[in-house]
Parts: sequence; structure tokens; C-alpha cells
Amino acid sequence: MNKIEMLKEYKRMLIVVDMVKGFVDVGPMADKYIDTITPKIIKLIEDFGNDAIAFIKDNHEANALEFKKFPAHCVIGTEEADLVDELIPFEQNGLVYPKNSTSTMFAPNFMRDIDAMKNLREIVVTGCCTDICVMNLVIPLINYLDQINRNVKVIVPKNAVETYDAEWHKRDEWNEMAFRFMTQAGAILVENNEELKEKELELKLR
Repeated sequence: MNKIEMLKEYKRMLIVVDMVKGFVDVGPMADKYIDTITPKIIKLIEDFGNDAIAFIKDNHEANALEFKKFPAHCVIGTEEADLVDELIPFEQNGLVYPKNSTSTMFAPNFMRDIDAMKNLREIVVTGCCTDICVMNLVIPLINYLDQINRNVKVIVPKNAVETYDAEWHKRDEWNEMAFRFMTQAGAILVENNEELKEKELELKLR
């Protein structure tokens, strides 16, 4: 079975956004607290079994234009651009999309593959940062699905997304703001994996 045929078989997709070392372990953009969601993400990966698992990885050229807005981070070929160690074992069998902006929508081949998943009914989004790369995937993805009249539910487990904390960027405040914007756009927010399963049964997604 080739890749396109394989993509057509998927009904559920789990997306893990930017759980790379440059946002968790090392570098100017890292916040080790974000690693607290890693076990929740692993549990979701295990529950998804043979469904689609996608890893989004911030990967920048050394002269990336984004570095005019943020400190240089996740440069291709550096440790920062690698998944956190706990997720590396799952990468080989997953779909991998490197990106050069805060929106996965523009990562090479991502939208091509979404379009190829003709039987897709559910997309679950996890990772970091809630108010930047997670939200910048969830909202435009919902808009795109509306535009083409595809009934695919986009679900965000709140315990499997996180953002960084700084004096000018309070974690709880920005998480809550992102949750409100995503809900307003039509995302389904659940508290945890157990509530996700209940919602999937309610919506007959499994």
C-alpha cells in the first residue's frame, strides 16, 4: 500500500505540535514545564494505535525571517530541532512535517495529506505552544474544513497542550485566552483523555 492509499484509510488523526527540545529542554525558547504534557501525549499516541499520528517539528534555516520576531531557535541540524527524547521512538512510524513558521498549515505536504485523508472524521491536536503554534493550526484548519464543507471534528485535550511562562506572558492567562479563541472557532475542548473518549462515543467518531 502506497502512502496515498494508506492516508485514505485513516479515520482519526492525532497531531503533536512542536514537542521539540528547543521548546522544552534547551535553547532560548525552552520551558521545561512544557514537558509535563509529554506523558499525556504518549498516552494518546498509545490509544490511537494504528490511526494517523503526525509530528510537527519547528525547523528553521539559520537566517529564518521568523527570527526577527523570536530569538533564533530550532535551527535545522541542531538538537533543538529534534523531538523530545520520550517521543523519538514514535517518530519512525508517524507522519512528520517540519515547518518554518508558527502555522502548520503551510508546512510542506501537510495540507496535501489532509486532503488525501478522505475518510478522516476526527483530528486531535496536542503540543505547544497553546496560544501560538497550536492555535495557529486549530483555527485555520477549522476554517479550511468549513470552506470545503468537510465534517471533520477538531478536538483539543486541554491537559495535552501547554505554553511557556514569562514575566510578560503568564502561562495560565494565555492558555485560557487560546482556549476561548479555539472554542469560538468551533474546536471541541475536552479536559483529558477520558473526556475525549466520552466525546468520541457521543459524536460516534470511533
